[in-house]
Amino acid sequence: MSDMKWYIVHTQTGSEEKAKAGLEGRIATTALKQYIGEVVVPTEQVSEIRGGKKRITSRKFFPGYIIIKMDMNKESWYLVKSTPGITGFIGPGRKPTPISEQEVEDIVRRTEDTETKPTPKKTFEITESIRIAQGPFANFNGTVMEIYPDRGKLKVSVSIFGRSTLVELEYWQIEKL
Repeated sequence: MSDMKWYIVHTQTGSEEKAKAGLEGRIATTALKQYIGEVVVPTEQVSEIRGGKKRITSRKFFPGYIIIKMDMNKESWYLVKSTPGITGFIGPGRKPTPISEQEVEDIVRRTEDTETKPTPKKTFEITESIRIAQGPFANFNGTVMEIYPDRGKLKVSVSIFGRSTLVELEYWQIEKL
């Protein structure tokens, strides 16, 4: 059949889903179906606390970009390039450059991994000052000492009765100062 490769396409930021839907609609109504395989908007699941409730939302981790598996030729290039919301292919000059299967697998794996274990929306640095918002130490201030991003937890040094004490907390229990 054809020699399909993955390409990164630049879209108007915030219009990734609309560009994907527009492109898929145009593919369905042309004779170019055999040249374009998949169209993917790379997203990840993100957890955050709003109003005391844990919420999981979807966030694009390459805002302004979608990836397309396609067989590059004049017709398929023009179909993608002329789709509303798409501003162009990524590559030097005017030549679209394919990305490796490994890069695509990494993107897909990141999408799948966050479906089972959402990424915390907040990130913290060691020695950063924080305020504990939830739990038995609510309203205490502390300093981040250790971070465990895979578990969504961190150890915070809190001064209790004049003594420094290490407390293990979850990301959602604290807020930045």
